[in-house]
Order: sequence, then C-alpha cells, then structure tokens
Amino acid sequence: MRLLFVDAGNYCRSPAAEAAMRAKLEARGLIGRVSVGSAGLKDKHVGDTADPRAVAVCTARGLTLDGFRCRQIAEPDFRQSDLILAMDSATHDALLTRRPADATVDITLFLEAAGGGDIPDPYYGGDDGFAAMMDLIDRGAAALTDMIASDLHSES
Repeated sequence: MRLLFVDAGNYCRSPAAEAAMRAKLEARGLIGRVSVGSAGLKDKHVGDTADPRAVAVCTARGLTLDGFRCRQIAEPDFRQSDLILAMDSATHDALLTRRPADATVDITLFLEAAGGGDIPDPYYGGDDGFAAMMDLIDRGAAALTDMIASDLHSES
C-alpha cells in the first residue's frame, strides 16, 4: 500500500504527517507493507527542506525529517498511490480537480479516520500553531495506522 500526504506546499503539514505516519507504521511492523510519501499542490518550495518550525516540532516528538525535500504532486502520483490524504478541505477539492480521469486512487481527508476535519496551516502563525498541527497529525496517524493494520490483518 502506498500513501501520499498532500498539502499546499509540502513544507509544513504533509512532511510532518509523512514522518509521524512512518514512525507509527514502523512501531507496528508495517513499514515493509506500507510506504509513505508527501507532496504539495504548489511548486514554491520544491527542493527545500521542510519548514524549520515543522522540523523542530517533529524533532521534539522523536520524529525525523532527515533527507526530506519538498516536491510538487505530479500526474504519476495519482496512478502510483493507493490513497492520497489531503491535509485540508481546500487541498482535497484541488486534488479531486487535478486527478486524471483514468486514475482510480482514493482521495480523502487525512483526519477522516480520526473523525474528520482539517489540519489548519500553521505557516503564517507562531510556534503554537505547529504544536497544534502535530497534535492533530498524531491523532490522525494513530487512527489511520489502526485502520490499515486492521485492513492488512483481514487480508492475511
């Protein structure tokens, strides 16, 4: 299974979600069966590392963004991913519009498995917005990992 987390620029929320999800999958022994990645709708940060505030909040929670570089979502992502997870409703709507007609990938809100809702973009705010972002990402990653573990267990 291939998961792709998407936000506006692949600079704050989606890299943090990628790191959190990878850690949760590794802890459950699922990383070999599930791969994770992230991308952004815009090309503004392509090639950059993640926002230093996102890196700091991830590091404080034992997560790493070492080697991470921002990238823009591309047409092949819609065919190579099994599930695309949007960080907010606006991104979700944009992804539905961009999805090629012949692509069958499911596109959903990241927090859907955790009861729904958006993860607000902390980019223009202070450090407290990044902490709140990580609280939501942790909740979403835990719920998504539980759902995936259950699905993979039922397939076995």
